[in-house]
Amino acid sequence: MDVAAANLAKLYNVLDRAELEYPQGPSHGSSIEYDNLSRSWTDLLGGLPPIDGYRVVVPLPDIDDIGRHWADYFDFDIPHELYEKLETPRKQVEEYKYRLARARATAIADRLNHLVAAVDTSLRVISGGNSTAESEHYATVENGVAELDRLVGDAIERRGRWSDLRRHLRFGQDHDWDDIATLDWPTVRADVLAALDTTDRPLPIPPVDLGTLASSKPAGGVTTQLAWQSINEEQFERILFEVLSKLPRHQNVQWLTRTNAPDRGRDLSVERLIEDGTGSVRTERVIVQAKHWQSKSVSLSDIANNLAAVDLWQPRVHVLVVATSGRFTTDAVSWVEKRNYEGTQPRVELWPENKLESLLASRPALIATYRLRPIVR
Repeated sequence: MDVAAANLAKLYNVLDRAELEYPQGPSHGSSIEYDNLSRSWTDLLGGLPPIDGYRVVVPLPDIDDIGRHWADYFDFDIPHELYEKLETPRKQVEEYKYRLARARATAIADRLNHLVAAVDTSLRVISGGNSTAESEHYATVENGVAELDRLVGDAIERRGRWSDLRRHLRFGQDHDWDDIATLDWPTVRADVLAALDTTDRPLPIPPVDLGTLASSKPAGGVTTQLAWQSINEEQFERILFEVLSKLPRHQNVQWLTRTNAPDRGRDLSVERLIEDGTGSVRTERVIVQAKHWQSKSVSLSDIANNLAAVDLWQPRVHVLVVATSGRFTTDAVSWVEKRNYEGTQPRVELWPENKLESLLASRPALIATYRLRPIVR
């Protein structure tokens, strides 16, 4: 993809120079410069591999033909066909650029997610002053940022503080790491997440006329249970991320560790805003632990192990949410209810599949995106 992007940049350069040679009035013949640009254009087209079958195929226009058109229509409006000949090369190149950016984003999505989560976690450790593992986490941030820089290439618009981030990493003093965590990385992180945004991509749908379908007055009930078995662990965590991002009074949702990390108690973090009725608002830190378990229920010991890990966290965790696509054992539910009644901190919330289905009921687009209700053809 890097080679295709390099060839595309060369193609843009040829096109920019060729457009300067286009006749602006009646003329005859061509020029050596333009003929050489046309040959270069044809050579470069061979360096752009097809993307889902799409290729740039149009040659540069024949400027002798364009000049004669100008002569034929000098006293009249220039016909649409002439403008079409002049504009088609750039239109096809722009289409190819768009498709290349999409293909790149699809190819690197999983790796970007992993790197963002790793940098998030390591910066949190460094900011917390955990000296026992700092050298490892410094390296994770430095290598992670370098790889992110390499992966995204020119697929996104870099609006964040990329140059500041590189400079602070180069100097590496304590104040530089403070700036990285509080100023640089949040803006770079937003740029990277933009490369993962798929909200404007169409979902697959069978060929059907919805008007005809509605006129047929389909009968019967609709499915309510979601097909959790059709998704994997990473997709389950992504669904939770998107649900949390849209919940009222929840903000700053972050990935904390990669899927299948040894510590399964730190998947997502979110800040919950609590209003006390007097106009005052306080913030609770919530850790969401994702368990995409279909073959067994979440037990009391599973929750206790997660709590043991969360108790060591700084800053303080106020709420542990255990979210599962399955269910909880009876003793786990009873133990959590008793613990919360006694006011033990952190508070524990259990989100079984029926709660998740309730949260997703008002988000049909999310259900469709992950095909939790497969389309019946």
